[in-house]
Amino acid sequence: MKTVSILACLSLVLAAAAPAAPGALAPTAPTAPSVEIRYALLLSGRPAGAQTSRRLPSGEWEYHLEFNDRGRGPDEITHLKLGPGGVPASIEITGTDYFKNPVAERFAVAGGQASWKSSSEEGHAAASPPAFYIASEGAPELIAVLARALLASPGGRLPLLPAGEASAERAGAIAVKTGGGTRSVQQVVISGLGFQPFSLWLDADGAFFASHDGWSTFIRDGWQDALPQLIAAQDATLHQREAALAARLTHRPEKGLAITGAKLFDAETGESRPGTTVVVAGNRIAAVGRDGEVAIPAGAEVIDARGKALLPGLWDMHTHLSAGDGILNIAAGVTTVRDLANDIDLLLGLRKRWSDGSAIGPRVIMAGFLDGPGPYAGPTKVLVDNVAEINAAVDRYASLGYEQIKIYSSIKPELVPAIVARAKGHGLRVSGHIPAFMTAEQAVRDGYDEIQHVNFLFLNFLFDTVKDTRTPARFTEVGKHAAELDLGSEKVQAFLRLLKERHVAVDVTVNAFEGMFTDRPGQVPAGFAAVADRLPPQVRRAVLTPQGLPVPEGMDQRYRDSFQAFLHMVKALHDAGITLEAGTDSLGGFALQRELELDVEAGIPAPEVLRIATLGAARVMKHDDERGSIARGKLADMILVDGDPAAKIADIRRVVLTVKDGATYDAAELYRSIGVKPAV
Repeated sequence: MKTVSILACLSLVLAAAAPAAPGALAPTAPTAPSVEIRYALLLSGRPAGAQTSRRLPSGEWEYHLEFNDRGRGPDEITHLKLGPGGVPASIEITGTDYFKNPVAERFAVAGGQASWKSSSEEGHAAASPPAFYIASEGAPELIAVLARALLASPGGRLPLLPAGEASAERAGAIAVKTGGGTRSVQQVVISGLGFQPFSLWLDADGAFFASHDGWSTFIRDGWQDALPQLIAAQDATLHQREAALAARLTHRPEKGLAITGAKLFDAETGESRPGTTVVVAGNRIAAVGRDGEVAIPAGAEVIDARGKALLPGLWDMHTHLSAGDGILNIAAGVTTVRDLANDIDLLLGLRKRWSDGSAIGPRVIMAGFLDGPGPYAGPTKVLVDNVAEINAAVDRYASLGYEQIKIYSSIKPELVPAIVARAKGHGLRVSGHIPAFMTAEQAVRDGYDEIQHVNFLFLNFLFDTVKDTRTPARFTEVGKHAAELDLGSEKVQAFLRLLKERHVAVDVTVNAFEGMFTDRPGQVPAGFAAVADRLPPQVRRAVLTPQGLPVPEGMDQRYRDSFQAFLHMVKALHDAGITLEAGTDSLGGFALQRELELDVEAGIPAPEVLRIATLGAARVMKHDDERGSIARGKLADMILVDGDPAAKIADIRRVVLTVKDGATYDAAELYRSIGVKPAV
């Protein structure tokens, strides 16, 4: 699941593409509350915490943010003093972040200089002209403060600190209703914080009312019944913007497409065949053969691919989608994704828009999420505690076109066989985390088809230490002990044989653990080193802010060694003939590129890694009759790469063209549309 700081979640990497609509700008100012105001936090529609806001006698503002997301979550106090124009004169944030790391972030303007310092950065700049400091941590209400300052500024624009510029526009007011009455609220759309514009809602007096990004929701407590109205209004502007981008950036060759001179990667054999021509008619591959031996239809658009590799579209087998992930994935050559937990309505809507072409995005395979109730329940409304509830939930997922069921950590172990039986009765795969008080071996024997996350393989041998996998101990204890496990021991080899015998696949997501175990304050995270300089300024800053686990004193090298043990496990799985999947559980597109690099670093040859991420994934999901390789009659999902990833896996970052369902997308144009510098 996505696990970034709440401000990053709301305003940076994972923002849900709410577009700006034309409208007059007018200054607005907040009304100081005379009492404390409480905002409820919902994660995937379920209560998870709160933000409280109050004005201090000094005139400063104090915000307290606290929430619980499966044992994780911040507890932060933000103190804010406003200067002229509603721009912060000082900000102080203390407490603990999402992973319980200490937070001490400060910003201040004094003597004509603005200065800031946090665990990951430090800097200063001239305080004139006024600029708005974007905090790395802190309360989501800081974004509402930014919205007010932008609306009050000339042209609705302000420079940002440490870098960038933001703008804001009004996107219409609506009257929301709840049992307590009716209130007029204004949608404000901010651009410049992330890959996509970000929406939030202000009261008529300018006070923060709500924000919703599809994953997390903050709303004035007592007004939760108004959420459907807010979401509908945001969706309307979102869909308008998506449609405009799709119309501008999607190209459908009217008389066919021919790609000539390509070095074709054959996912069946792992070989590369230079001098290949591929012809596309409609959304299907019409012909594949040697240059000069394949007839090119009259009027077809011809792409000279000499010096480039042509591969099947990539698959990301572990996503939790939001609207902004569509362009990120297509630009990176990811033409199919599997979503392993999401709001049902949100996911169905994304899948429809990406399928019918009204928005840009990959094909979507849906996995239905099940968890049990309790303090560590996952962010879902689908909680089951008995067989009847299981049957109803699985039946509904099957009726909606889901192809898989994912089991989460709070499911009672004794209920796993019932889930497996009902799911397989519908022909659905079964996978998941390993529930609390259960081992991976037990889950396999109960009928799992695959296991999510490589850490659960290590936990199989740490059961005496970590029986409750609902808590962050499933990360921290593995960080402390994974390096101690002898992968050549009989107990490990016996487990690997069991996985092989039961045809159990493993969705390893090693890129996610690289950040958890090796990110350190003040250092560029390895997972983003290759792309950091291409990102929009505030996104770059967000990904360079470590989101790793707290490292106990004296355990720095051990955590690094444990991550290396993860890579050794990946190689052991491959050598044992166990099916591996390439999934990310992280940022769309870029994270899959890193996942493939790490698989090669683990010792798997690059052609085999590419096969895993194409035909291998299609075979796992039983879609290999139409996807996964470049062959006559299959769907036209392909990518053109400036380089040869089969020889140098890092070249997978150099996608220049993506073909999805016969439509073509220029990767550089896609990246520029979201503020990313093209790779080539």
